Amino acid sequence: MTTLPPAGMPEISLHHLTMLKADPLSLVDAAAEGGFDYCGIRIVPPAPTDVLVDVVGNPALVREIDQRLRSRNVRLLDIEAVWLRPETDVAALVPALEVGCRLGARQVLAVGFDADLGRLLDNFCQLCQAAARLQMNVALEFITYCTIGSLEQAHWLVQRSEQPNARLLIDALQFFRAGGRTEQLAGIDRHLFPYMQLCDGPLIGPVSVDERRVEARTARLLPGEGELPLASLLRALPAGIPVSVEAPTLRLAALPFNEQARIVGDATRRFFAHLSDPHQPLETP
Repeated sequence: MTTLPPAGMPEISLHHLTMLKADPLSLVDAAAEGGFDYCGIRIVPPAPTDVLVDVVGNPALVREIDQRLRSRNVRLLDIEAVWLRPETDVAALVPALEVGCRLGARQVLAVGFDADLGRLLDNFCQLCQAAARLQMNVALEFITYCTIGSLEQAHWLVQRSEQPNARLLIDALQFFRAGGRTEQLAGIDRHLFPYMQLCDGPLIGPVSVDERRVEARTARLLPGEGELPLASLLRALPAGIPVSVEAPTLRLAALPFNEQARIVGDATRRFFAHLSDPHQPLETP
């Protein structure tokens, strides 16, 4: 049985990567069963070879997702994942943005993956402009094995773009794996952080690019299970912003989606309860 959220707990979202094999309808159901306020749906393949359920080209499925979100009292926080590559055609992404807007998302997750910074900046600006027409923000996530791999680089790109809807997205794992320090966040305009991504992990991470990819995609820990200084990170970010739980882990992957979501949701609520009252246990009672 899902426990009640602790006082002062932020709204939480089930990130699609936490259970990437779930189709969008199953993800919405799992989010509801896990006690999440939101979910995020991957409707843009990060790489051309990635295979996803075709949401954008299926109006009937879009309507069904919309109905499922409403019936399960789950909102759509963001759509993902727009990897801005050398070959990216922003105009071709507009239908995906329109679907996200239709389903209620106000955030578009983007990643910078183009060594030509002039082209990357131009594509980022175009994406922001396309999203602005739909009243959506573009949240730029930095990833250590991508071109935009640190807070400094992401902040530079957002500032250089001069787009009013350009935002920064902090992924707890990527922040600390990039050598981020929470005091760096103090000098950044607070409105640039519309939400954040939360997971846990060992304090010392893998060194190689391949190992970092494996950790990020299949070996994260649930909030409160690791050693990352998550409390200081949360204190450094604006209070009350939604928290997207991005914690894919192979140890849960064989379980039914609803059971996975209940485990992740309960662990997240215990983590926030422990933050507000250290006497609250982090482990399952």
